[in-house]
Amino acid sequence: MSAVDLLAAVDDVGRDRRRGGWSRHLGDDAETTLREWFTTEAARRGLAVETDTNTNLWAWWGDPEAGDAVVTGSHLDSVPGGGAYDGPLGVASGLAALDLLRARGHRPTRPIAVAVFAEEEGGRFGVPCLGSRLLTGALDPDRARALRDADGVTLAEVYARRGHDPARLGHDPARLGRLARFVELHIEQGRALAPQDLAIGVGSTIVAHGRWRLSFTGRADHAGTTELADRRDPMLPAAETVLAARRAMARDPQARATVGRVHARPGGTNIVPSAVEVWLDARGPAPQALVEDVVAAARAAAGAEGCRVEVTTDSVSPAVRLDAGLADTLTRVAAATVPEVVRLATGAGHDAGVLAAHLPTGMLHVRNPTGTSHAPDEHAEDDDVATGVRVLADVLADLTR
Repeated sequence: MSAVDLLAAVDDVGRDRRRGGWSRHLGDDAETTLREWFTTEAARRGLAVETDTNTNLWAWWGDPEAGDAVVTGSHLDSVPGGGAYDGPLGVASGLAALDLLRARGHRPTRPIAVAVFAEEEGGRFGVPCLGSRLLTGALDPDRARALRDADGVTLAEVYARRGHDPARLGHDPARLGRLARFVELHIEQGRALAPQDLAIGVGSTIVAHGRWRLSFTGRADHAGTTELADRRDPMLPAAETVLAARRAMARDPQARATVGRVHARPGGTNIVPSAVEVWLDARGPAPQALVEDVVAAARAAAGAEGCRVEVTTDSVSPAVRLDAGLADTLTRVAAATVPEVVRLATGAGHDAGVLAAHLPTGMLHVRNPTGTSHAPDEHAEDDDVATGVRVLADVLADLTR
C-alpha cells in the first residue's frame, strides 16, 4: 500500500467541522484512532509494535534489543485545525518505505523502526515534542504529569485513563542507547522548493524557538455600566502584547513572533474580563531577546491599566544543526532519484531536533506547492509523496546495508 493510500485511509479521522482541517490531540478520539490504525498497519506487515514508557510507538523490523537501529517516522497529532500531512506523512512514508525495501528483497543488517512520537505539536498540553522530550530527559516528568489542557485535565489523568502508568514517564537512556540514526520525512513548511521545481530538500538547521504564556489579571465588571476610570481591563495589555510582537518581528527580518491563542475569562460578550491569557510563539536567532522586548511592553501596558501580569515559559528549544554527515548521505542518496537536492533551514520544530542532542538525525522535506503549513491548505502532490518514499527507502537501505 502506498503512502498516499495509507493517508487516504485516515483522511476522515479528526476532521474539524468547526475550524476546518484536522484536529488530532493527545488522548482524544482522533489521536487514539490513528494510533490504532498505525498498530494495525504495522502488525499487518509483521512488525513488532511496542509502546514505550512515554507512549511513543515503535514498529520494529528486526530485533529491537540488538541495538544500532535506524529509525524513521514522525507524529500523528496536529495543531487545532491543521493540515493532513504534517506528521502523518512521515509515518505513512515510513511504512511504505519498508514495503518498498521488502519488495526489493532488502535484508537489513541492523534493526529498522518506524516511530510515532506523542504530542509533537503540543496542541493539547502546550509543550511541543512532548514524547521525544520525555524520552531524552529534556522534560521533567513531574512537570509533564502536572500539565493541564484547556479543560483543566492533567496529562497524568489522560494517561491513566488510557491505561498507561503516568509514574513511568521520563528519561529512557536504555532505549536511546539502542538507536544509531533517525531520519524524519516531513512536508516542507514554507515554499522554497516549488519555485525551484524541486521535489525533495534535505534539512540543515532548525532555528531556536519557544513558547511563553502571559497571564493578565484585572477585575471583572459590567460592560455597559463600568466607567472608564473604574476599569481594570486585562484585554488592553493583552492587545498590546499582540501589537508588540508584530513590532518586534518587523525590526528583525529573521525573527518570528506570533500570538495565535488568547483565552479571556469568564468569556462573556457583555463582561469586562477578569483575566486574559496570551500565548507567544517566538523564533529566530535570538528569540529570548525578542521575548524580553514584548514582555517589557506588556508589563508597561498592564501597569497603565492597573492590571497584573505573570510570564511563564512553556518551552524553549535552542537552535539545532542537524548532523552534517547524515545530511551528506541523504543528499547523495537523493541525488540518484531527483535531478537536484538543496539544503533547507526550517523555522519549524521537530522531534528530529530534540533527538539531535543524542544521536545523528536528518530530515527529508517533500515539496509543498502551496507553502501553507499548520492549516487545511497544506499539500503535497501524490507524485512528490511517492518520490519521498523512494528516497527514504534508498536512505534506509544505504544505512542498513
